[in-house]
Amino acid sequence: MPRILVIDDDPAISELVAINLEMAGYEVSQAEDGVKAQALAMQLVPDLIVLDLMLPRVDGFTVCQRLRRDDRTADVPILMLTALGQTQEKVEGFNAGADDYMTKPFEIEEMLARVRALLRRTDRIPQAAKHTEILNYGSLTLVPERFEAIWFNKTVKLTHLEFELLHCLLQRHGQTVSPSDILKEVWGYDPNDDIETIRVHIRHLRTKLEPDPRHPKYIKTVYGAGYCLELPGNEYTEEGVSEVSSESKG
Repeated sequence: MPRILVIDDDPAISELVAINLEMAGYEVSQAEDGVKAQALAMQLVPDLIVLDLMLPRVDGFTVCQRLRRDDRTADVPILMLTALGQTQEKVEGFNAGADDYMTKPFEIEEMLARVRALLRRTDRIPQAAKHTEILNYGSLTLVPERFEAIWFNKTVKLTHLEFELLHCLLQRHGQTVSPSDILKEVWGYDPNDDIETIRVHIRHLRTKLEPDPRHPKYIKTVYGAGYCLELPGNEYTEEGVSEVSSESKG
């Protein structure tokens, strides 16, 4: 039975989330402040964390960053559930290491759907890689067992979401993939207003793979249509290796 840690200082919200998760078949633990939340997360190493941002003692952004820096909790999926709904706050949440972001008030069914989608990513092999076979092309090879990319012969460590996003684009390399298709395939749902979710993770991928992330030559934005992964074939050179080697260390 998957264990979920719910972190929220509002007893009514925390209990509402906990009860519905338990009814859905999950084991639930709760914490009401940032200090206790971090300690409990390290102790339990749950399968998923539902995290509020406006917490006493230590805020949710800081908790998320600390959990991502610790080897025990670095790969635990984190769903931020908060009243802070501005675009900049979502961006800050994803930059802190969140896998998904929901604003209050929220629908219970949507919350449960996002929990299920996040838990699917706890498998060692991502869902996308289980059903398709394209894992390499030209200068790019994906290693699902370790969530890594071999990029111009350099190993680049990816988060679960970065891996699945790159895999999604790789399946259609040279083609434009729409935001709705990306959200459905990578996140497991199809909201209408979460395009910023994709933008943040595209920026993270560019930082790791592009020689100049501000002027991408491989992960391209097709304005009004989506994103396209344009890969060099087997003719890439040692010059290409040196171009990205410094970026792959991050």
